Amino acid sequence: MKRVLIVGAGKGGTALLQLLSETDRMKVIAITDIDPDANGFSLAEKLGIATGDNWREWIHKDIDIVIEATGDNEVFEEIRAERKRTTVLIPGSVAYITSELLEEKESLVQKLKQQTDNQHLILNSIHDGMIVISENGHVSFMNKSAERILGKERHQIIGMPVTDVIPSSRLPHLIQSPQKEVNQKLELDNGKKVITTRIPMIGEDGRVIGAYAVFKDITEVVDLAEEITDLKEVKTMLEAIIHSSDEAISVVDENGNGLVINPAYTRITGLKEEDIVGKPATVDISEGESMHMKVLKTRKPVRGVRLRVGPSKREVLVNVAPVIVDGELKGSVGVLHDVSEIQSLTSELKRARQIIRSLEAKYTFDDIIGESSEMTLALEQAKVGAKTPATVLLRGESGTGKELFAHAIHNESERRHNKFIRVNCAAIAESILESELFGYEDGAFSGAKRGGKKGFFEEANYGSIFLDEIGELTLPMQAKLLRVLQENEILRIGGTKPVHVDVRVIAATNVNLEKAIMKKTFREDLYYRLNRLPIYIPPLRERKKDIEMLSYHLVERLNEDYGRNVRTIDEQALEKLESYEWPGNVRELENIIGRAMIYMDNLDETIQADHLPQLHPDPSDSVEPQATWLGETLQQAVDDFERKLLADAFRSHHFNKTQTAKALGISVRNLYYKLEKYGLDKNSMQDSS
Repeated sequence: MKRVLIVGAGKGGTALLQLLSETDRMKVIAITDIDPDANGFSLAEKLGIATGDNWREWIHKDIDIVIEATGDNEVFEEIRAERKRTTVLIPGSVAYITSELLEEKESLVQKLKQQTDNQHLILNSIHDGMIVISENGHVSFMNKSAERILGKERHQIIGMPVTDVIPSSRLPHLIQSPQKEVNQKLELDNGKKVITTRIPMIGEDGRVIGAYAVFKDITEVVDLAEEITDLKEVKTMLEAIIHSSDEAISVVDENGNGLVINPAYTRITGLKEEDIVGKPATVDISEGESMHMKVLKTRKPVRGVRLRVGPSKREVLVNVAPVIVDGELKGSVGVLHDVSEIQSLTSELKRARQIIRSLEAKYTFDDIIGESSEMTLALEQAKVGAKTPATVLLRGESGTGKELFAHAIHNESERRHNKFIRVNCAAIAESILESELFGYEDGAFSGAKRGGKKGFFEEANYGSIFLDEIGELTLPMQAKLLRVLQENEILRIGGTKPVHVDVRVIAATNVNLEKAIMKKTFREDLYYRLNRLPIYIPPLRERKKDIEMLSYHLVERLNEDYGRNVRTIDEQALEKLESYEWPGNVRELENIIGRAMIYMDNLDETIQADHLPQLHPDPSDSVEPQATWLGETLQQAVDDFERKLLADAFRSHHFNKTQTAKALGISVRNLYYKLEKYGLDKNSMQDSS
């Protein structure tokens, strides 16, 4: 073994050190350089090779070869003068050439590795399975899809004979007889049936060096074929939906030619199918640019564009969106809104908003009638809550007086001199509820008021806002309300800068929020924000001792409304009132007493029992819904039953969607929709079972 001294630890010396360390025919004794930070020193330390700044320390220590890698002629001459005659001296030019060759080698190795990685990435990303064997019949490669179809991992298979993995495989036969086999059926050990194509691999010298097979699980193909049979039914359903919609809809193809319009479109534009279908998208435009053509050009939706359409030049607002299938533009869908109808609805909304905003808190706790222990507890809780800034949640059945409590809480609080805004969350259309609650900026949408508009929360700043029927809010609106409660700030529609608000929120609901949380129709985090101070207002059937006091209070008020002079209520009439369950609560009691007073003679001063309508239900209807009904709507009950039926049928047919759909008498497409609607899938159902 030759002993080597390297003089110079720069680029060339480092390259030579790396090269020589990989051979067992030469041993590097030391490497020197006058620069203590030379690159070669760190590599030498890793290899356990001595370093130094003076080559003379090693030149006479039985050195067979000295490689001068500094490139300095003076150093080269000094070494040549002091070396032994038997010591071979190699100049620095050799070191330089060596380093260049090493770099080129490393670059080529990296390129080869990159090409190999890219090939593996491509092969692993294809949906079909692929398996490759070498000329000895052993597996040399398989992709991830092959793992999935075979049900085995690569590390278990690579290097094994292919017949051990797939006993019926004909790949070894292709080594002996290199003929391509296309679209052959094959059944695997795991019961899966596949379609496979086998191809021999032939080298440049014409010799067979291996073979590979590409295969597809035809179970998916069969399922796909079954789903395709439903396409006609789906098409018919979509056409029925479009034609039954009150929204004016038009559809064009990728070239901008009309495909479909519905009757609502004809009503607004005055144009029939023969005027539109097969014609350019511009045929219905009286004034303005065709939004269909713009969307087909940009592949981006447009909203709220004003146009005039048809012979009558009807002004409309247009929303158009592209139809993209598997990344390809197939056409666009447009929805038209009659501006005159929108203006009419806007006027009605303004009137309603003026009525809502004109209402101030006009009731106090003195206006709430009741001395029963249940009502006394609710009043005490409300009075305590009025003195705090905490959010109040009023809970109780419809007609129990939740709004009276909201008025009284505001009037008892430190905010009583500021606004009290009432909002019925179920009475305002979802499409405009956000703008009504949070307001909008100038130009936020087509038809927006110039200069923007404050929402209810800004109007109620430093005051209180009463959100009645809070349980009817949609999940997106619940998320926006949660932000207000958490951050004390709102963001107008079209705005970018949050607006700080100081508002006391009083919410009310007759919905079972805990059950709504379980059904995923009400956010749990919003529930805990609202439920800081819950106040339960008892129904009238739980405080019947208050009926007499309430009845006289109502009589006094209704005397003024009806111009009567009723003074008393007969004892039998009171007994009749107190024996009734009052499902409509105080609101129903007011209705009954008002009806009795209307049908009394003008001079009568006492409400008799015969003045009251029949209050008790027919004895044959002995159902007691209060004992079993959990506050759910009819639709909720139907959904619960449908979800359970779907789950049982899906599980009974071993999670086969096609068989389940046939058993239920519905299409596969309809089954997919319902499974997604109720969140039913094989994995979650197996976990729950």
